[in-house]
Amino acid sequence: MKTLQDLFLEELADMFDAENRLTKALPKLAKAATHDDLREAFESHFEETEGHVRKVEQVFEAFGKTAKSKKCEAMTGLLEEGDEIASDNKGEPTINAALISAAQKVEHYEIASYGCLREWAEQLGNDTAARLLQEILDEEKAADSKLSDLARECCNLSAEEGDEDESQTFRGNSMRPGTARMRSEREDD
Repeated sequence: MKTLQDLFLEELADMFDAENRLTKALPKLAKAATHDDLREAFESHFEETEGHVRKVEQVFEAFGKTAKSKKCEAMTGLLEEGDEIASDNKGEPTINAALISAAQKVEHYEIASYGCLREWAEQLGNDTAARLLQEILDEEKAADSKLSDLARECCNLSAEEGDEDESQTFRGNSMRPGTARMRSEREDD
């Protein structure tokens, strides 16, 4: 009979594989990005992802187990879809918006998975594992938020306007072309 701990360890093995796959995929996303801030976000999250691999290993250790990997079919599919969307939009003004879409699908999968794992670790009374999983979860949520900000600040607008030169960086709350127009249109509604 399976226990909650058995289920937890199976799902943890799934995420161990997912994180290892991401360490191979993120450099490709960074290379495909044509917007400096998006490229930097992918590079930064690559470093965090390497840390996630180590933290997942520590979670296994907190349960007295050696880290093991179980093929994550969901991540495999999401990464294949990401490769396809990058290929379909290569050289197009939509490339960065497309990359953000693919990356956010991955982030949302990870957020859901780590949320469950953290809850189960708490239920199992393993505070060390719960803390480590919460740290990963917080970083995944921050990465998703950063991607949303980049989409709003520049990448979606560039795709909409067909702006092929997106290498410009937008930081903070600076005004960008069309912002005042968009705000006034919303206020008219």
